[in-house]
Amino acid sequence: MNRRTLDRLLVTAAVGLLAACGGPRPVAPISDRAISQRQPERDSRTVVRGDTLYSIAWESGRDYKDLAAWNKIAPPYTIKPGQQIRLYPPGATRAGADKAAPKKIEAKPLPAPATPAKEPEAKPKKAPLPTKRADAGKIPDQKPSAKEFGPWAWPVKGKIIKPFNETAGNKGLDIAGARGQTIAAAADGRVVYQGGGLRGYGQLIIVKHSDDFLSAYAHNDKIHVKEGDQVKRGQKIAEMGNTGTDQVKLHFEIRRQGVPVDPLRYLPK
Repeated sequence: MNRRTLDRLLVTAAVGLLAACGGPRPVAPISDRAISQRQPERDSRTVVRGDTLYSIAWESGRDYKDLAAWNKIAPPYTIKPGQQIRLYPPGATRAGADKAAPKKIEAKPLPAPATPAKEPEAKPKKAPLPTKRADAGKIPDQKPSAKEFGPWAWPVKGKIIKPFNETAGNKGLDIAGARGQTIAAAADGRVVYQGGGLRGYGQLIIVKHSDDFLSAYAHNDKIHVKEGDQVKRGQKIAEMGNTGTDQVKLHFEIRRQGVPVDPLRYLPK
């Protein structure tokens, strides 16, 4: 090989090496990018199509009334895609708020024994006062009363395969059953969310029973209600399925003021 041919080969190799170094880097698989886009934002949440203030509150573990106050959203709490929803009080950050107010405060509503303290104040003629229970719900040391919207009922018949254990990550009851089995509203209320936008819940229904109480029904197959519908205790709202999970079941939650509580404390024995 003569000198000229050798020089030509070296130049060609160098050009190829530079082109390889300067080319675009491989693009992450679509699945990786989709996952990264779903990571929660630090101190706020961008509203996407299908969101409601209630679903964002549920997802973030907040009371919808707090989100409404922090974001100056008035009833009926209408939000729009692209809107930024603050998840912490103005001036607070995720790190600061979580340190200052760890979610162990959730225990406050739980130890609430039935308190007859109000009975001495209530004279016989003022028995109807329970209709004002919306105010009583603000007292975290009392057992929350369900009388303002009627007693609770089991949403489905079946075996509890996973009890409430928030420490272990289960914020409600998992109840086994058959595909297509009727899921009923556990109490009177209004449907404030219906959809599949909350990761881990599959097709989900959230019902508002009062200013303080919400319930959720997850992993449904067929949905029989829509947002805004008024429902009665025992009314069929869905059929059991396994959306978002690997087993046919109902995941049922009750939250009081945004805090998960053990449904067994409210459901009939």
